[in-house]
Amino acid sequence: METFLGLYNYWVVIFLMMTGFYTVISRGNLVKKVVGLNIFQVSVFLLYISMGKVEGGTAPILVDGQNVAYSNPLPSVLILTAIVVGVATTGMALALIVRIQEEYGSIEEDEILKMEQSDA
Repeated sequence: METFLGLYNYWVVIFLMMTGFYTVISRGNLVKKVVGLNIFQVSVFLLYISMGKVEGGTAPILVDGQNVAYSNPLPSVLILTAIVVGVATTGMALALIVRIQEEYGSIEEDEILKMEQSDA
């Protein structure tokens, strides 16, 4: 039981990942799909940050004569880049949704597909 509770951050990641995935596949509204993708993204960010944490670790600054555990800074750097890419992707997706709304008058996936089929 202690192992189960000791890994709570991974349980949070799994919950967020499944929530985001469910939102993407179950909703027809395009904005809700983008929100689901963002929830999924946040779960991946938390996973990488959790893996980079070393208990008792310090900043990776070498000091002569000391033998200590260091935390890995690479996951944090990668996540900062991923956050920037995620914000840009979200902005682009929302801009496309606005254009879809202007063109079709709806942001519901089923209605757009019906309009496309009736035009063909």
